[in-house]
Amino acid sequence: MLGHVLLAASGSRLVRRSVSAFPLTRKVVDRFVAGETVPQARDAILRLRDAGLSVTVDHLGEETRDAGDAAAIAKAYVTLLEELRPLELGGAAEVSVKLSAVGQALDEDLALENARAISAAAASAGATVTLDMEDHTTVDSTLRILRELRRDHPSTGVAVQAYLFRSEDDCRALAHEGSRVRLVKGAYREPASVAHQGKAAVDKAYVRCLRVLMAGKGYPMVATHDDRLISITELLADRYGRSRGDYEYQMLYGIRTDRQEALAGAGHTVRVYVPYGDDWYGYFMRRLAERPANVAFFLRALGGK
Repeated sequence: MLGHVLLAASGSRLVRRSVSAFPLTRKVVDRFVAGETVPQARDAILRLRDAGLSVTVDHLGEETRDAGDAAAIAKAYVTLLEELRPLELGGAAEVSVKLSAVGQALDEDLALENARAISAAAASAGATVTLDMEDHTTVDSTLRILRELRRDHPSTGVAVQAYLFRSEDDCRALAHEGSRVRLVKGAYREPASVAHQGKAAVDKAYVRCLRVLMAGKGYPMVATHDDRLISITELLADRYGRSRGDYEYQMLYGIRTDRQEALAGAGHTVRVYVPYGDDWYGYFMRRLAERPANVAFFLRALGGK
């Protein structure tokens, strides 16, 4: 119930103004967001690299309604990738792109054009791109753009949200050789007509999708902080003959850092989702909605503890 309230609040302009103006909010945001500038993001990336972790970097922003703003966000990604190029991170670095931030709500062709510019900059930096998945109304458009991007950039990845009823079929279609797929539970408020409701149902859907991806010929990117799902991933990897280089784990910046480092120390590829930028509100509220422990952290911080 609390999660639904927080997801609803993520779209409220009134709540956004109230939360953003509260002085102690910044203390909590700093746990989940690497900073507002490229140099701050770069510093976070270097710290993670030194800890043996890979990264996927998200310039925060979504639902852009102006072509100029969409172009500015695409340019911000290009600038970030130019900053990362001298670091020679290779496959240890990628960027995550929300297509709504680069014009999807305005025009699909505009979003594709901007995504192509980002993909070209990523290729020049030796990095890759993964398309984030947003609410269910954008899935078909995102997959169409993915197909176009993969013509020139076949390593382009995509996120699939397990809680959507359609996702098991989408995983089957995407589980082919060379296809990089990030499996997430889902972090948007979706109606019961299109998505599983409740933790148990979502977890079961996640395992079904995970089984499809691990049995396929693509490269699964298992986005979870759940120890039980990590154990299931290991069982499925063994069943389908996957080595530790044939899949990876992905976790969020600032969450379960001890687990991230332990998995990396055991020889797994662990990629940390690193968000940066000043448009942090929607991302922040969804992180609170996902895990009660995050809400508890927020309340402790508000209490000054």
